[in-house]
Amino acid sequence: MAKRTLVPRTSNMELISPDDSTDTTVNDTLGLPQFDENTVTLRGFNKRVSDNYETFFVQNNSPFPISGITVSLRYTDTGGTLLHERTLHIPCDLQPGQSRQVSVNSFDRQHLFYYYLSGKPRKSATPFQVSARLMGYDIPIRRSN
Repeated sequence: MAKRTLVPRTSNMELISPDDSTDTTVNDTLGLPQFDENTVTLRGFNKRVSDNYETFFVQNNSPFPISGITVSLRYTDTGGTLLHERTLHIPCDLQPGQSRQVSVNSFDRQHLFYYYLSGKPRKSATPFQVSARLMGYDIPIRRSN
């Protein structure tokens, strides 16, 4: 029986590096922060061949609460050939510094693929790799009492 870990390795999700043009200054007209690639950390991806969901951890590194993220996921085989690509909005209420595991429906509806670090299955299946790019995050603005 293959050894399973409850929490997958935390550095196993390849993050696409931010553009050099990323501006982290404050928007002068509204006083709101600009997009910052480092505001959210994505880690610990997991998807076994029999799973209907893909799971990973989201951590809020900002001083603001976050109510959701938008992430682009790119799936490739171990040789680098593109299998699938998608962009998802994921609701997740996170206070500053908080981390949470999130689940999304798997791109693999036929159970033919498994994440290469999730352990080799007994049945024949194709391993894949995934890279993630943070596209946005939601900072809720609420009425004060």
